[in-house]
Amino acid sequence: MKTYFPGIADVDFSRGDVPMTKQEVRILALAKAKITETDTVIDIGAGTGSLSVEAGLQAKKGRVFAIEREIAGIELIRSNAEKFGADNIVPILGTAPDALADLPQADVIFIGGSGGRLPAILAQADALLKTGGRLVVMAITVETLYHVLEFMRAKLDYEVEACGVQITRIHPVGASHMLQGLNPIYIIAGTKGDR
Repeated sequence: MKTYFPGIADVDFSRGDVPMTKQEVRILALAKAKITETDTVIDIGAGTGSLSVEAGLQAKKGRVFAIEREIAGIELIRSNAEKFGADNIVPILGTAPDALADLPQADVIFIGGSGGRLPAILAQADALLKTGGRLVVMAITVETLYHVLEFMRAKLDYEVEACGVQITRIHPVGASHMLQGLNPIYIIAGTKGDR
């Protein structure tokens, strides 16, 4: 792979029909995560592994555990990890929170999908997150945004920031340019403090 810069183009990833965190959202999520080269990262609802790959390239001496419940996603995670030389990614086929049972303490945890089990996933993520670690949640529904903010606020020791992002891409159409809006995303980032 050439020199790595955050924000690998979406078209460079193998995708199929599996959900993928888009480039612009990935850049923001990675900025909020503040990954260092020795970090242990968990990516829950990893989809194609686009976020896992970029996390793996940033945590070169660490490990990234990519949790995905669809076998097609696991195959894409493996393929994308190999394509970009992110050999520190450990794909795990399973559903959170059960798939988190034997994982080590983490410096960064991403939640990109919950399969309707958000409260249990947040509780398990909190238990796995080291003091000073970052929990970064990408939510597509207002309900998920609300539940994550309520969870972090109830913990009292999380320093929380959140934003809503609406990305519009501009594509050439003949001699003109057309606007293409992506789905709005809410990004909630919490840094875990001392209890």
